[in-house]
Amino acid sequence: MNHYANTQKCRDLLRKLNKVLMGSSRAIFCNSLKSSCLLDPLRFLTESQLKNVTFLNSRIQSFSIRHPISSPERMLHDGLDNGEGDSYDSRKDKVKVDLEKPASLTWQRKLDEKEIPLSEFDLSLKEKIQLAPIGYRLWRLLQEEKARGRAFLNPFTKRPVSSCHGVPLGGIGAGSIGRSFKGEFLRWQIFPRICEDKPVLANQFSVFVSRPNGEKHSTVLCQGSPNIKDTSDAGVGSWDWNLLGNRSTYHALFPRSWTVYDGEPDPDLKIVCRQISPFIPHNYKESSLPTAAFTFTLSNTGKTAADVTLLFTWANSVGGVSGLSGQHFNSKFKMEDGVHGVHLHHMTANGLPSVTFAIAAEETNAVRVSECPCFVLSGNSQGITAKDMWNEIKEHGSFEHLNFGEMSMPSETGSVIGAAVAASVTIPADSVQTVTFSLAWACPEVTFLGGRTYHRRYTKFYGTLGNAASAIAHDAILGHGDWESQIEAWQRPILEDKRFPEWYPITLFNELYYLNSGGSIWTDGSPAVHSLTTIGERKFSLERSYSDIKNGLNQTHQSDTANGILERMTTILEEIHSPATLNSALGTNLLQKGEENIGQFLYLEGIEYHMCNTYDVHFYASFAITMLFPKLELSIQRDFAAAVMMHDPSKMRLLQDGKLVPRKVLGAVPHDIGMNDPWFEVNFYNLHNTDRWKDLNPKFVLQVYRDVVATGDKQFARAVWPSVYVAMAYMDQFDEDGDGMIENEGFPDQTYDTWSVSGVSAYCGGLWVAALQAASALAREVGDKGSEDYFWFKFQKAKKVYEKLWNGSYFNYDNNGGSSSTSIQADQLAGQWYARACGLLPIVDEEKAKKALEKVFNFNVLRVKDGKMGAINGMLPNGEPDMSCMQSREIWSGITYAVAAGMIHEGLVEMGFRTASGCHEVCWAKGGFGYAFQNPEGWNLEGQYRSLGYMRPLAIWAIQWALTHEPKIPKEEIIKPEMKEDTFLKEHAGFKRVARILKLAEEQDSRSLVQIIFDYTCKRMLN
Repeated sequence: MNHYANTQKCRDLLRKLNKVLMGSSRAIFCNSLKSSCLLDPLRFLTESQLKNVTFLNSRIQSFSIRHPISSPERMLHDGLDNGEGDSYDSRKDKVKVDLEKPASLTWQRKLDEKEIPLSEFDLSLKEKIQLAPIGYRLWRLLQEEKARGRAFLNPFTKRPVSSCHGVPLGGIGAGSIGRSFKGEFLRWQIFPRICEDKPVLANQFSVFVSRPNGEKHSTVLCQGSPNIKDTSDAGVGSWDWNLLGNRSTYHALFPRSWTVYDGEPDPDLKIVCRQISPFIPHNYKESSLPTAAFTFTLSNTGKTAADVTLLFTWANSVGGVSGLSGQHFNSKFKMEDGVHGVHLHHMTANGLPSVTFAIAAEETNAVRVSECPCFVLSGNSQGITAKDMWNEIKEHGSFEHLNFGEMSMPSETGSVIGAAVAASVTIPADSVQTVTFSLAWACPEVTFLGGRTYHRRYTKFYGTLGNAASAIAHDAILGHGDWESQIEAWQRPILEDKRFPEWYPITLFNELYYLNSGGSIWTDGSPAVHSLTTIGERKFSLERSYSDIKNGLNQTHQSDTANGILERMTTILEEIHSPATLNSALGTNLLQKGEENIGQFLYLEGIEYHMCNTYDVHFYASFAITMLFPKLELSIQRDFAAAVMMHDPSKMRLLQDGKLVPRKVLGAVPHDIGMNDPWFEVNFYNLHNTDRWKDLNPKFVLQVYRDVVATGDKQFARAVWPSVYVAMAYMDQFDEDGDGMIENEGFPDQTYDTWSVSGVSAYCGGLWVAALQAASALAREVGDKGSEDYFWFKFQKAKKVYEKLWNGSYFNYDNNGGSSSTSIQADQLAGQWYARACGLLPIVDEEKAKKALEKVFNFNVLRVKDGKMGAINGMLPNGEPDMSCMQSREIWSGITYAVAAGMIHEGLVEMGFRTASGCHEVCWAKGGFGYAFQNPEGWNLEGQYRSLGYMRPLAIWAIQWALTHEPKIPKEEIIKPEMKEDTFLKEHAGFKRVARILKLAEEQDSRSLVQIIFDYTCKRMLN
């Protein structure tokens, strides 16, 4: 067996060992959900065994770095993936990109612009009393979670905030590192639920210029002096922070940015730094990569040559205080095609997976690359200091005069180390040169608090070892030109479309930042890796039969015995855990024969709201994923289709009233897919009992049908149809009077979860009417004629009830007769909007729809700062904001975008853009409130934010859908006659039988006497 084959066997063996031992899973049934701990097998090895494992790993890494292209674990540069990824051809749709110029339209800021103080919303006295019981129960929950040693978001603790965010780094689902327009690297999101907002100051690009006449310039390419507590002469404070920023401009158009240093620091040198991340629509390989490329274009306009060194420094840290935990080390690497760099191996503390960073630069005939594998930023670790490293470049222009080993010693606890890559080039007068760097990180495992571990999507192409970081960095340097060409081909037609106001395409693309930095996770689609620690007291045996072992040994070489045993262990563990998998919300179980497993996708409701794939919000945001990554959207919908059929009677306590309720009942669409144990423990949200929410099930049906329309995927439609039927039957219990229309139950049983609603409502009622029509249309797609006609009949019946909400100029909030019943809700026609988007018949007359939207525009939009803040959620008929609760008086950017999309569907294009422009003014405009790249859930009339960095603003892509999609209404629907109830006796009887089985039991009051008295007191105070 040759050297490569031996090494490949070692790699395969190590990967299997990693899957079996390092992973974590547990057998869970829906009625028994308990945590378990990770088991680190290395702690049980002897010293000699540990040395052998370390030696084996180092040999594998050494081979992989020397032979990156030939490794069968990685895709070739031709973009083909042997059927594992999308068939997207990276060789087509290429356009020429001007390396020195930003895109034609970009979001721009001068680097010296001052920070805008961000102001968080506050509650009124009435709202504080109203929410006091919830606050008390939340405080108790925090104490319980803290006692259990589980990380949990503490809403009572303020996050560091900044108004200087820019385009983040990386693709989607592999972790995110933010970057400010001033040049800082910040907002680290490598691990689930953990967001380190503060910048790591050592992570910088810097430039050093010298000319023959002795003129020299040096500066960190970050505006402003850093706020450094440790002012020791040896740290980053010793570097030259000379950039004024008044002649430098930042341009952003996600996923790219350009920073133009026009004569800074050298008046005769123009520097353009182009940052490119692999966010490429319909590309399911490169878009999963944790990397970014940085191409510097250096234009020497002077009369003499310029010797320029660009320096890329990086701390061995994942944000916060992680660099101080110790035992981190760095190592140099050199790959094919002149790519040099340094690995930074971060041995993450607190049980989190390890991370390996790679910083690299490309050496060419004109560019020389040298590395400093380790320098000390603080503490007592061995090595040169940050000051010494800086002065070495300042004096010599490279690290070639220093003698470094290939690998550094592990860092001391309390000490932070870094690494640097320098690229040096001589630029003759009136000449241009380019230098390319890249950053990549490898964190192959995603481990949740529940104990399960998954592999990220990129590991499908690059493997699960830490050295993948250098391979990805290498490919980013060589491949980013193709990425950018594809990105340009996607964006340029929209940028050049003169029908749009100038702000729109810029905001459209930049709002996509959230798919990167919204805590997104993209798995490889495989089940959670398993461990012996998770099987509890289950008996099992690896013994199959004597003949199996004998045959196995006869068919393989003796050295493959361990490999065979590992394969058997993996198979047994998967069999043990299969019952839990079947009782989960894993949509991969719904994949049909021949369908590709693209992996599973998670993203947070908000950087501050830790719930994955919050469905009532995804309803708005999903247009972005449907249009750009439709296979991921279908994956999400399969998960929720599986969740509809899931029943989990384990109890959870509600924050709203302290009652104990089942976590998730059969037939209900969950609020979210979970957080501690996604897919297995859904509904992390526990404010209300969302099994009683009225918008989730209709939203599921509407999204499913929208996605069938978008993709034409009949296999998907057939796979999820049973879940759609069950979801519709479940809602029958909320039609209390049998008139075909569901009724809200007097609490906030919808996405507006502090805004109570009772009886027939414009929002939920409209969604229900649209969902009935969508269910009928979907039944037609799958060939269920009986259900098609039955749901059409129910649609006609409910539509007549819904029309009773019409008051002559808009649809009332609800028909309860309460103080908010006549409120003008901005989102009152959500059902109409989605029906139009799906190519269905309108649920209300066209004239009424236009009149209602005009009312919303004139009251909810124009009466709030002359239309420059978006659409307020609730406005009273007298023109005053609805102050009945916190959310009625808020402006939600995602809702504003959705309302604008609805207007465009009705032909009110100018009105739609004017409505949406208010969000641009608040979040993105220079005179706004500084919410760029962190668009919040909402703001009040003073512009004070709630929940920075939120999912729903992705709804701007619903506007793009409205502008570019005109689904034709099926002829069968247009000519359908009025139907009689007695025509559907069989279908009605079957539907009712299913509905009766799904009906919820009466809730029992499980509150303590103290809780009851406290809740009663708060209510009396409000009255």
